Amino acid sequence: MQTTTDPLTAQLPPLIPRETLFGNPERARPRLSPDGKYLAYIAPDDKNVLQVWLRTVGETDDRQLTADKKRGIRAYFWTYDGNQLIYMQDADGDENFHCYAVSIHSNIVRDLTPFQGVKAEPIELDPDHPDQILVGMNLSDPQIFDVYRVNLSNGAVEFDTQNPGNIINWMADPELQIRVAVAATPDGGSDLLYRATVDQEWELLRHWSADDEGYPVGFSADGKTLYLVGSHDANAQRLLALDLATRQETVIAADEQYDVGGVVTHPTNHTLQAVAFYRDKLNWQILDNSIAADFEAIAQVRPGEFSIGSRTLADDRWLVSYTADDGPVYYYIYDRNSKTSTFLFSNQPELEQLALASMQPISYSARDGLTVHGYLTTPAGIPAQNLPAVLLVHGGPWARDTWGYDPEAQWLANRGYAVLQVNFRGSTGYGKAFLNAGNREWAAKMHDDLLDAVSWLVDQGIANRHKVAIMGGSYGGYATLVGLTFTPEVFAAGVDIVGPSNILTLLQSIPPYWEPIKAQMYHRIGNMETEADFLKSRSPLFFIDRIQKPLLIGQGANDPRVKQAESDQIVEAMRQAGKPVEYVLYPDEGHGFARPENRLHFYAIAEEFLAKYLGGRCEPVGEIPGHSGLLK
Repeated sequence: MQTTTDPLTAQLPPLIPRETLFGNPERARPRLSPDGKYLAYIAPDDKNVLQVWLRTVGETDDRQLTADKKRGIRAYFWTYDGNQLIYMQDADGDENFHCYAVSIHSNIVRDLTPFQGVKAEPIELDPDHPDQILVGMNLSDPQIFDVYRVNLSNGAVEFDTQNPGNIINWMADPELQIRVAVAATPDGGSDLLYRATVDQEWELLRHWSADDEGYPVGFSADGKTLYLVGSHDANAQRLLALDLATRQETVIAADEQYDVGGVVTHPTNHTLQAVAFYRDKLNWQILDNSIAADFEAIAQVRPGEFSIGSRTLADDRWLVSYTADDGPVYYYIYDRNSKTSTFLFSNQPELEQLALASMQPISYSARDGLTVHGYLTTPAGIPAQNLPAVLLVHGGPWARDTWGYDPEAQWLANRGYAVLQVNFRGSTGYGKAFLNAGNREWAAKMHDDLLDAVSWLVDQGIANRHKVAIMGGSYGGYATLVGLTFTPEVFAAGVDIVGPSNILTLLQSIPPYWEPIKAQMYHRIGNMETEADFLKSRSPLFFIDRIQKPLLIGQGANDPRVKQAESDQIVEAMRQAGKPVEYVLYPDEGHGFARPENRLHFYAIAEEFLAKYLGGRCEPVGEIPGHSGLLK
């Protein structure tokens, strides 16, 4: 069963099952052990729950290490003793992550941070201290993270460094001692702090204003140089070396328009080896000639963007991943001595045989002349003309979309929609002028950029003006609500996933550990205490009388960022006003849908919803065992 309102639809490739696009990967996120003997990776167990698995490199002795019961494991890393891995897990999406250690020999799991209602954030491991990990925890105060030293042999937790209340980022030196911190400041900016030894007082190295961004990257091996990224004295974030004796800064790498997007550091000698600038696609700049031939060899293996996932301590083997826009992620082990690559696996082999769409970088001029970049995905097999379309808005909003395989974009394109993803002003990566152009522009110029994107789609002949929906999660969900309230005639329908409806209640209910960055949020959004009317004027909840088009909302009951009340209140108000709204609540989810059963359930409902109002194709909803969705 599929809706076919257009003869062109018959020329589309076969429907790709949602299970293929939104189900669990077959194997993903592999990492080499520090000695190169083992390979760990994430894969589903026989109950389709993601676990950490292990194999001996070169063998086929794959075995399951962990036994998570429900949510699945997504984040893990090796310890330097090579005998255990650490994975992160929360409870039903509450984001109070704990660090769990699992022995690769006995499969015994230990909770290293066994404190109820406490969030753990790994800070640093070091090969010279293989039995220790530094972890930030808000154990003494929900708002702030002190540093604790955890003994990986016996699990002992020792208090290490006190947070005076404003530290939002800690960094250790090569001796695994906390020597650098970033403190939030009352002006919405931040201070870079340093101490020569752990016994000395903190000194101020640099202040970043609210309109600048910066963070430390690491120390040199001798501890005399601090590497950092910052946008001070420039438009875009540059990679800098700060001499801690003279306090002189030297520019290592910079781009006038694009921020530093990643730094590759040698695993043991702490030298900077490469830096990434993410333009339309990922661009590497070599800093250390000793790896130039390696990057050249890696680039020849297959098309797409490559990145280095892990390296052995001997630095003789690297694990390299390749990302494409129209297929899975491919993983290889690269041997530096022979300059050869051995294929491991792809994360979703099923995608290899499918007619997937390509993703094209685009740009357009916003109404005030600002250049806005984005990515266009149009259905394979048919001309990109007069199509129904979905404006897919990223979250954050201080984040950005990038090139590569995107399951949502592929799903929508396969159903017959043009998909436009826009890095509207306020998105990161494009320098501070572009980032700061989004300040205080929620539901204003940030929304204008999205409207200008729709006009661009229509003017190019790609989209039918009367069949454009808006969809997104988090800030993208808010943008959806803004689209249907502030510009009710533009969009044919909206899909909001965990989006705030009232900026005032959003700011009133932020997690306690966001308290130190509240001044920054006030600077970028508006001040809840002094500008309530201004924030109300940017909140969709107060404009529901304008809504003309249907809305679908998905929400996690345990979301600590955008509380369930954000969705409840707009649904209730819309129903009282007789406005068309559908609402699905997931009792065991947080800020987004981690469990594949819940993803499949929500996207099935969203697909039927979009087909109804835009006329695209639709795979039947069918039976989805195990989901928790409640139609409210």
